[in-house]
Amino acid sequence: MDEPMNEAPHDDEAGDGFEDDRLEEELRQAAAILDPVPAEVYRAALEAYALVDLDAKIAGLTFDSLTHGIPVRGVTDAPRMLTFDTGELTVDVEVTPHGMFGQLMPPQAARIEVLGGARTARALDADELGRFTSDDPLSGPFALKVRAGQDVVVTEWLRA
Repeated sequence: MDEPMNEAPHDDEAGDGFEDDRLEEELRQAAAILDPVPAEVYRAALEAYALVDLDAKIAGLTFDSLTHGIPVRGVTDAPRMLTFDTGELTVDVEVTPHGMFGQLMPPQAARIEVLGGARTARALDADELGRFTSDDPLSGPFALKVRAGQDVVVTEWLRA
């Protein structure tokens, strides 16, 4: 009852956020000490962010023989068939233990980068019929970045 009515507002009430910023920094420091982000997770996050291409169209997975295929009796190492689609471009890929090959539809020449997490991207060229091949086996997560003319298409990430 004896409090003055014209008291100046506290910093956090004034809207400058100084106290909030200080609290946030203290919480960040505590989290860094008590529950640090594992180095490999931090590195993977940075690499994933570096792969962002804001102008790229995402090609969604429309077929995966692991989930949609019909198993053939006696075949244990059948190639994995994948189809990615944007509505304008389809990327068909066959993944084997020895590499991969695929084709773009409609057929067209293109530059294709095989993105693979911590590895650097490997570049492939699709010929005028849209065909491409790689003798490097895939392991771990991967995606394809297709540059055809002015268009850039990135497939969903999958685990090989």
